[in-house]
Amino acid sequence: MKLLAEEITEAPKSVSFAESTEELNLIYKEGESRDFCFPPHLDIDLIYYRSGREMIFSGRFEGTLEGYCSRCLKTYSFPLEKDFDFVLTAEPFSSKSKVLSWEDMGLSYHAAEEINLSPLIREQVLLALPMRPLCNDNCRGLCPGCGANLNDEDCRCPSSSGDPRMALFRTLKIDR
Repeated sequence: MKLLAEEITEAPKSVSFAESTEELNLIYKEGESRDFCFPPHLDIDLIYYRSGREMIFSGRFEGTLEGYCSRCLKTYSFPLEKDFDFVLTAEPFSSKSKVLSWEDMGLSYHAAEEINLSPLIREQVLLALPMRPLCNDNCRGLCPGCGANLNDEDCRCPSSSGDPRMALFRTLKIDR
């Protein structure tokens, strides 16, 4: 979604649109982490307005994603809904200085007449993703020995007789 900077007024405006997730899918398919698969688009509701030099954006996105459980490696679907806010301000650099101050590091900037919201919304979606995707909070995962999915079946590993370093102590007899 692109907006012309001159069309953003002090009076709030709202818009609803579908944001493509093609780039997000590319990030996860080509990267080392393949934890998520995104639907073709996310539904976005956005309110935007200007306050002096700053442009304020407040919105919500919704969609159903596919995740890969980090414990049992099964695919599962989950809803992702998040409210977000961000502020854009005019480019801070003067023609002489190209240095950001510490206070400027947390802000987002625009310099063009046209504002592309796609990278900013993508950032908000990435921030909303769970750190460790789980199909269920009680997921038992895979057995490290035989690889059985402990949610669906019992472990096939032979039962252990305990720690082999303690075998000597199991042979001791105690008088009572």
